[in-house]
Amino acid sequence: MSDKTYDTPNLDELESGPWPSFVTGMKRQAQDKPMLAGVLGQLEQSYTDRKGYWKGGTIGVYGYGGGIIPRFTELKDEQDNPHFPEAQEFHTMRIIPPAGMHYSTALLRDICDIWERHGSGLIALHGQTGDIMLQGITADSVQACFDELNEYGLDLGGAGPAVRTGMSCVGAARCEHSCCNEQKIHRMLVNNFLDDMHRPSLPYKFKFKVSGCANDCMNSIERSDFAVIGTWRDEIQVDQAAVQDFVRRKGRKHTIDNVVTRCPSGSLSLNDDDTLEIDNRSCVRCMHCINVMTEALAPGEDRGVTILVGGKRTLRIGDLFGTVVVPFLPLRSEQDYQRILEIAQEIVEFFAENALEHERVGEMIERIGLAEFLEAIGLEADPNMLKEPRSISYVRTDDWDEEAERWYRRQQMASEQAS
Repeated sequence: MSDKTYDTPNLDELESGPWPSFVTGMKRQAQDKPMLAGVLGQLEQSYTDRKGYWKGGTIGVYGYGGGIIPRFTELKDEQDNPHFPEAQEFHTMRIIPPAGMHYSTALLRDICDIWERHGSGLIALHGQTGDIMLQGITADSVQACFDELNEYGLDLGGAGPAVRTGMSCVGAARCEHSCCNEQKIHRMLVNNFLDDMHRPSLPYKFKFKVSGCANDCMNSIERSDFAVIGTWRDEIQVDQAAVQDFVRRKGRKHTIDNVVTRCPSGSLSLNDDDTLEIDNRSCVRCMHCINVMTEALAPGEDRGVTILVGGKRTLRIGDLFGTVVVPFLPLRSEQDYQRILEIAQEIVEFFAENALEHERVGEMIERIGLAEFLEAIGLEADPNMLKEPRSISYVRTDDWDEEAERWYRRQQMASEQAS
């Protein structure tokens, strides 16, 4: 393999700013890994031509249909010789990280050692799907690298039209806002759908993400097809002495300006004695007041999860946030956790059978309608699923009170049965 270096004036400009540059790191690594010298040369050419020169293909390991992102160079001369021979192949291996992204230093060092032996040494923690991205390996080294990683206990993540690698926040291990066992939910979903992750068979990608509260550190609501968000349904826990101490330290004006008036539902008010009054019926559990007054406020004690479906970035119809399909699911027993899995299975199966090619779940719901989707997966419609109130003036409202009463009775019966 050639040890040639290439002139990269455009890339050199990226090193001139005040912030650390990936170019500097790649140049340093290229001293021992000629593949990266070729990658820098091709990237310079792409910057000059304003065109990407990587194309896909088919690369895999025995028994798997996904997990490897193939990258072959398109920059070749008339004799089909690569312009940058060191980088004619630059494949990426996606590795499933631990739930909650908990690592030991020994694990990280061993991953680095394995990747140094087989690949370029370039690692990204983490890709948008959540994987450990081992970037830069040739096709003839992929199987040996996978075998060593797999023997260590690591596995390939999802790629292509498949269930993708799940993500969960650090959750209860480090965060006092956690309202559920994020790692348990994460591992349960990944273990159940592992075959759909390794052997792509869906119309397009399907992502699971789990966040322990509405702060949604995993960006689940806007980046996953199936988002599990920890929440509560009773009253926010308030330590009024801590509230008064906060007001003494920060001042009433600061408290009103930064806590009370920023409540999106106007649920907060500050009393004359510097205690906080909360209208919990109007609270939308946005977490803002809890984030600002962490010592004084905490999520309620009746905790569970909300499930949203259909979030994604731009594809056919633009960005979509997830739609609520389960407003609240308490997690008191193993059966409650299994209920999350049952709902996920219904949705994945319906998606596999009814989505169009290259269509995400959110786009499928937009196409067929939420009512049809809910009926198909066996969930009852709920007022919490409405994006906005009806604005048509000629809709009859004379039976709305009766319908609302029937809905509340059904909810009360379901709650009694659950307890």
